[in-house]
Amino acid sequence: MSAQACPVPDNALLQRYVGQGATYTDCYRVEAQQQVSMSEFVTAFYTTPLFRAERLILSMALRKRIHDGDIDAMLSGRARTFAIWHVEEQSEDELLVCDAKDATRSWFSVMPLAQGGTALHFGSVVVAHQGRPLPKIVQYTTPLHIFYARSLLNAARRRLLM
Repeated sequence: MSAQACPVPDNALLQRYVGQGATYTDCYRVEAQQQVSMSEFVTAFYTTPLFRAERLILSMALRKRIHDGDIDAMLSGRARTFAIWHVEEQSEDELLVCDAKDATRSWFSVMPLAQGGTALHFGSVVVAHQGRPLPKIVQYTTPLHIFYARSLLNAARRRLLM
């Protein structure tokens, strides 16, 4: 099963951004047949070959190498940042990170399934500030973002199966 769009769960950390004026939110879900912890999911997501390409671009822009250990440091609480993101809020089964400009957020969630396995969620936010509409570039690139977000979630699921 590939990643599918789904509503943001009612009690999710991401829910606070849903329906906030022109702010864009999305949520995708895929199921893993095994039990997956938040740490395993986020680590798999950020270490997929697809995201490693983004990390390379970010490393060049930041002029700083992004290491796999940086992910573990963030997830364990030893650091509050990873690359351009900082932890906005974290629980045992959710992680909400925000970029340095407070403009975008990424959300991760793991939910045990009654029949076994885990539902993996990935969501995004692009904040519309001060009641203004989102910039046209955001509107124009949304289809690409949707494809990329679903591809990343599918890649993380495949990585967890390895």
